[in-house]
Amino acid sequence: MTQSIESRLAQLGIELPQPAAPAAAYVPTIRTGNLVYVSGQLPVWNGEIRFKGKVGATVTVEQAQEAARLCALNLLAQVHAACGGSLDAVRRCVKLGGFVASGPDFYDHPKVVNGASQLMLDVLGDAGRHARFAVGAPALPFDVPVEVDAVFEVA
Repeated sequence: MTQSIESRLAQLGIELPQPAAPAAAYVPTIRTGNLVYVSGQLPVWNGEIRFKGKVGATVTVEQAQEAARLCALNLLAQVHAACGGSLDAVRRCVKLGGFVASGPDFYDHPKVVNGASQLMLDVLGDAGRHARFAVGAPALPFDVPVEVDAVFEVA
C-alpha cells in the first residue's frame, strides 16, 4: 500500500474508538513474531455498546453489518495500540473470524461479517484481503449481535 494507513483513515473520515479493556482474564492483543492476534471485539464505541439483540429477530442484517463494521474499527484500534500508536506497521489483515448471534433459521452470517471485511478492504486496500469464517451463535457477551476477532501481519 503506497498511501499510509493513517492518512487513508483521515481521507475516509474514519475515526478509531478508544481500545476496549478486556472484560475478563485475557489480553486484547498478543504479538508473536510479525503477527498480532486481536481478541474478539464487540460493537462498542468508547465503552458504549451500540447494538444489542439477535440478527433476524430484533436486529436487521443491515444493522448487524454496521455492528460488524464497528467491531472491525475496534480491531484496528487494538492493533493501533499494539503497534505503538500507528497503523502504518500493518502489512495485511491475515484472518477475520466472525460470530453472529442469531436464531436457528438465520443463514446470512457471511453477509453480516462482510461489514467487517469491507472495512478492512476500504482501509487497507489489497492488504485488507483476508481469510475468514462467519458462524452463528445462540448468544454473545452482553447480548451483542456480532463479535469479530482477527490476525494481522505487522512490520
